[in-house]
Amino acid sequence: MEKNHYSQLEQAINSKFFGILPDGKEVSCYTLSNKNGMELSIINYGATITSIKIPVSDHENVDVVLGFDNLQAYMDSFDLPSPPYMGTVIGRFAGRINEGKFTLNGKTIQLARNHGEHHLHGGNNGFSQQFWNVKNSTNDDYPSLTFTYTSQNNEENYPGILMIEVTYKLTETNQVIVEYHARSTEDTILNLTQHSYFNLEGHQKDTSNQLLFVNAVKTLETDSKNIPTGLFLNVSNCTFDFTEQKKCPTSIDNSFVLDKKTKIAASLYSEKTQLKMIVYTNQHAVHIYVGGNCFGKINGKENASYHTQSGICFETQNFPDAPNHPNFPSCILRQGEIYHHQTIYAFEKI
Repeated sequence: MEKNHYSQLEQAINSKFFGILPDGKEVSCYTLSNKNGMELSIINYGATITSIKIPVSDHENVDVVLGFDNLQAYMDSFDLPSPPYMGTVIGRFAGRINEGKFTLNGKTIQLARNHGEHHLHGGNNGFSQQFWNVKNSTNDDYPSLTFTYTSQNNEENYPGILMIEVTYKLTETNQVIVEYHARSTEDTILNLTQHSYFNLEGHQKDTSNQLLFVNAVKTLETDSKNIPTGLFLNVSNCTFDFTEQKKCPTSIDNSFVLDKKTKIAASLYSEKTQLKMIVYTNQHAVHIYVGGNCFGKINGKENASYHTQSGICFETQNFPDAPNHPNFPSCILRQGEIYHHQTIYAFEKI
């Protein structure tokens, strides 16, 4: 059995046993806390956020993300008809790639078609299902924890050995900061994101009465299989115009084009708990998704029955299918370059 070493963890970071993977590696749950009583929990299977607990009164905390109570449930969720990727880091490439195929440096590369005819979220065994090592922790101005994973050359048929670090930070102003760095031994493509489902009224509720704002006037046009066409649509002409906050949609799976002059991507607000979450990022898009569920087959935390409106995802990233559209921002990570992606989930009581 492979064990982690916890001696480097600081007082603001606690760890506990979470389960054993089939290869014998031990998975732990790490909880970061701040002086306000807020807690952020992550496991090193998929570098997955399992819980974000925020005080809403002297006697009540609200857990604002969906998740499971044990490792087996996380593993089993990937066998569902449409895996929810609950709280995981997505890679190498978030979103869809048309027919799982792209050309890089004149060479056509065929990836797994794990979503009908297309490639989705890194393939059959993407970063969401991998064991991540704990590199280090800090507790200077705020607690942080860094996870590392090395993706081997041709893993899921992606070129290059890719070395990734994901750091989670919890600030004293109730911000969860997620920061990614990566480099590759060869030219490759890369598009990482975090796939937490948020619900500001608690993970056992639904999002239907919460208010969504998306800081975008354009969205990507897609075909019937939700593959980008390469064109952009003004949201004023679309169903999904959230330039003024309105109730969360019952179903959405759309990429919004962000204005690079501002880091604000979106926000979510609950009148019931008076909690607001603002999402900041340095990425080109935020993919909003409502519709993930467990099909009545796996219970969530505290025996919750997750349905299609249990949570909403804010997948900050580059554009889906970017390798196949020259007019999209480049997703190519060249040998020797450093990939850097930062997303902040800022929580406040209104």
